Amino acid sequence: MAAGLCVAVVGATGAAGQTTLKILEERKFPLRELRAFASERSVGKTVTFRGEPVTIRRVEPAAFKGVDIAFCSAGSAQAREYAPMIVKAGATVIDKSNAYRMDPDVPLVVPEINPHAARGHHGIIACPNCTTIVTVMPLKPLHDAGKLTRVIATSFQAVSGAGVGGIAELREQTLAWARGEPITPRHFPHQIAFNLIPAIDKVESDGYTGEERKLVNETRKILETPGLRIAPTTVRVPVFTSHSVSVTAETEVKVSAARARDLFARFPGLRLWDDPAQHRYPMPIAVEGQDDCFVGRIREDLSSPNGLSFWVVGDQLRKGAATNAVQPRNGAGQT
Repeated sequence: MAAGLCVAVVGATGAAGQTTLKILEERKFPLRELRAFASERSVGKTVTFRGEPVTIRRVEPAAFKGVDIAFCSAGSAQAREYAPMIVKAGATVIDKSNAYRMDPDVPLVVPEINPHAARGHHGIIACPNCTTIVTVMPLKPLHDAGKLTRVIATSFQAVSGAGVGGIAELREQTLAWARGEPITPRHFPHQIAFNLIPAIDKVESDGYTGEERKLVNETRKILETPGLRIAPTTVRVPVFTSHSVSVTAETEVKVSAARARDLFARFPGLRLWDDPAQHRYPMPIAVEGQDDCFVGRIREDLSSPNGLSFWVVGDQLRKGAATNAVQPRNGAGQT
């Protein structure tokens, strides 16, 4: 029998699924067989892996027999339906949806931050929201050094975070604007080209969106800080790929800007990019395609003696989804 793992990618035709296939290939993931799954309308079509076509299969119990790891890039409703079935077939599910993130029995893992959490899995390991991952990466070294007491985070989220439909809408609207044609929003509630939308999804009665609640609750779970005060705002911006987050973090013990630069530079998965005098700071166009999160514009908060402000950018299709899923996790086998 050939060495390696049998790996399934569910949602293989979507933006996150396609990036998962790309990263499995780039990282020479040790697999002996790849099985691809997508919605019913895609069954029988193919995706490309290592230069070869892979036929899309129907999601059904028998199709997962012999699978070791299943990367699930489907929506939350599909994940709730598929994941237990896949686990019952004998696989470990790495789920990227919101379905299991806050389940107390399911570890929510960022490998650089809390790999120990994966040891307690019962068949399902959850990946955080893409904005949460980008935000929490620089928060972890600050928390270890000074103990976080409050975080203010405003995200500027690329349209690819909304899937292939978001990408298509920005492209179509930009071309329509250039041709002088009318713009009709379809995927987003408002025009996204040359505009900002200050609510990623539905605003609830308390004034916050589900995306903002994810940022609060998931950050607390990952950092194991249930009482951490977090003030979130999430904004959709006309950028194709990479989420940016403006963060102000307060700590119990003061962390100077110089110390923070050193902490960020040493932390795995973070890259310091902080020389404003030379116009050197993280930008989506420079970070796209990278697995690390880039942090810069580091400065002490003028309004708080123990506050620190900075800007962090990450490719949400890679580190914010696919890379985070594929990276090694202690106690979770090869995943």
